Amino acid sequence: MAVPKRRTSKSKQGMRRSHHHKKPVGVQYCPQCNEPVLPHRVCGNCGNYQGRTAIVVKAEEAAEGS
Repeated sequence: MAVPKRRTSKSKQGMRRSHHHKKPVGVQYCPQCNEPVLPHRVCGNCGNYQGRTAIVVKAEEAAEGS
């Protein structure tokens, strides 16, 4: 079985792990209501996707219990 001959230095270890970082989430904003939305997802606030109504969203549960 292969065994490393020398200890891996912190520099080499860090260079190897340089691509392991997390990438920030790309947040876009809905053109209709300006709410933050993940890319390629239907807006949860207004229900629009790519300039058309994808789902019908109830208006804030109008008069909740009233």
